[in-house]
Amino acid sequence: MFLADSIEFEEFIALIDNVYDEIFIWDSERRVVYANKACYRHYGLMPEEIIGKTLEELSSRERLWWPSCVPTTMEIKEPFVQRQRTFLNVNIVTISVPIFDEYNNVKYVVQSVRDDDSVLQKSLSFLTGIEAEEKMEGVSLIAQSPIMKETISFIDKIAKTKAHVLILGETGTGKSLFAKYIHEQSGRKDKPFIDINIASLSPAVIESELFGYKKGAFTGANKEGKKGIFELANGGTLFLDEIGELPYDLQAKFLHVLQEEEVFPVGGTKPIKLDIRIICATNCDLEKMIEAGRFREDLFHRINTFDVTIPPLRKRKEDIKVLTTHYLNVNNKKYGKNVFCSDAVLEVFQKYKWSGNVRELSNVIERSVIMADGESIEVTNLPESFFSIGNVANLGNEECLMVPFDIAMEELEKKLITSAFKKHKSSRKVATALKISQSKANRLIRKYIEYEE
Repeated sequence: MFLADSIEFEEFIALIDNVYDEIFIWDSERRVVYANKACYRHYGLMPEEIIGKTLEELSSRERLWWPSCVPTTMEIKEPFVQRQRTFLNVNIVTISVPIFDEYNNVKYVVQSVRDDDSVLQKSLSFLTGIEAEEKMEGVSLIAQSPIMKETISFIDKIAKTKAHVLILGETGTGKSLFAKYIHEQSGRKDKPFIDINIASLSPAVIESELFGYKKGAFTGANKEGKKGIFELANGGTLFLDEIGELPYDLQAKFLHVLQEEEVFPVGGTKPIKLDIRIICATNCDLEKMIEAGRFREDLFHRINTFDVTIPPLRKRKEDIKVLTTHYLNVNNKKYGKNVFCSDAVLEVFQKYKWSGNVRELSNVIERSVIMADGESIEVTNLPESFFSIGNVANLGNEECLMVPFDIAMEELEKKLITSAFKKHKSSRKVATALKISQSKANRLIRKYIEYEE
């Protein structure tokens, strides 16, 4: 029996919907007429959010991926393979095949899209007659929210200049990622990028680490001397995180470096000329530190040619879904899994306060991927902190409903049953302790705990 005789069209589509590789079909007007569920892994969007949109909308305006290969396929009327990158930092390989009408015009373009595989691309390079391109690397900032898109647009304008930048934002918002992005968008992208957290440097060695030293500068010094961080970054970009932790007595010396573009190593008498861009970051209020006499005002104005404030995650909730998809991709690859977040989890994520910002989201996703038993991450896989009274109390009025009632009650039920069973070891004793029937206790134990009587 042939497949066409044994399967309905709806069943066939359901099968294609669940193929691991992404399947796209474009019509002659460059509009998506079909996409399967795998597109969520690559773009953080479900098929219904993509179908009906044009290539211009998806690749140019929303910039979900680049470069585009549909125009080339339609132009050369031959199969074409292209390495691409999505805005979620996923490297993909797209194989585009033209489908013709009776007049030999391209009626559809059918695409098979999969996670980047260098071996696959090399084996298919005959489709273009061109050797496979090198893997695209670099930092891509993920954003769907208007406030983040505006922030990134501002960064793109200042990145190509030499101006110093001060990045402000709460802990975990990704300040170092933004610094790296600025470097990669600048003319210094092929030069050194040095990332130093001032708070990680010991007060005893911070001066010699930053400025370097000449031989014999002090007891215990390397006999050949040592280059400092400023000199190591020469020609490139130096990112100084937690700049508010720089000791006050070194701030004048740092100011000299910025003003004169030269550095004097400890024990040295001749300056070393520098061509360096400085990016600083802090989660402190430097203006209050100035008032308290802990940070120099002249240094503040020197490092603050442009300031960029990274908004906290709770103020850009449109980004939570796409960031969740990004970290799911990262951790699915890391742990050899293919799980996704249930709708209930995504709802909890939208209402959670995220005091640790993007770093906290990343950690929660990694933990949840590890803990997930099936194909999806459920509310029961989330940390207990999501349901603590402290989190509820600290939310603003507009966020007071942190989680749906039924989800919170299910989590409470799980904790009660788990704790009671851990203490009493049997369904009968759990029933007595919680004043429920033994049959109900047995059912709940089986629901939440691996248990055999």
